[in-house]
Amino acid sequence: MPRQLGDLEDAVMTRVWQWNRPVTVREVLEDLQQERSIAYTTVMTVMDNLHQKGWVRREVDGRAYRYTAVSTRAAYSAALMNEAWSRSDNPAAALVAFFGMMSPEQREALQDAMRIILPDLAGPSGASAGEPGDAPADAPADEPADEGGRAGEREGATAPGPAGGNNGGRNGAPAAGASGTASGDPADGAGAEAGR
Repeated sequence: MPRQLGDLEDAVMTRVWQWNRPVTVREVLEDLQQERSIAYTTVMTVMDNLHQKGWVRREVDGRAYRYTAVSTRAAYSAALMNEAWSRSDNPAAALVAFFGMMSPEQREALQDAMRIILPDLAGPSGASAGEPGDAPADAPADEPADEGGRAGEREGATAPGPAGGNNGGRNGAPAAGASGTASGDPADGAGAEAGR
């Protein structure tokens, strides 16, 4: 299950995600020291802990380690949201409340995401598929549409799968074979991660 990063863990991971390349403790330390007074051993311990928890992988480079993010910031954020939502005793009400808290920019980002993951929802005119009275273009003329605008079951027809699908790693664990590269997602300005 994902666990929210602590303040210092988040400060370290933010740099790892933003830089999107293998980093050393010294590089992270020098950048952190622009904001706060912090010891090398503290940063080294935090990065070792992040490695032990599965947030970063590391490779030996001379006498030091180079650390790389296991996943992206977007995946980390998604895992936290999924964990919070799955704990709700009323998931539908939780989603309604969450959507009600969104800014107009967040709602637009959600609509963009929905168009990407569920392209079948937007018809040629931009209207949502399945609006009452609108039979799909591939529906045979002799098969009336039901109240939801869908043609009756036809041999060989397949129902769309559930939204969400594969989330990479299960329960927030890093996806197997994750490259560690940042997504370049303009919404988060970096990349993210899902950890243990």
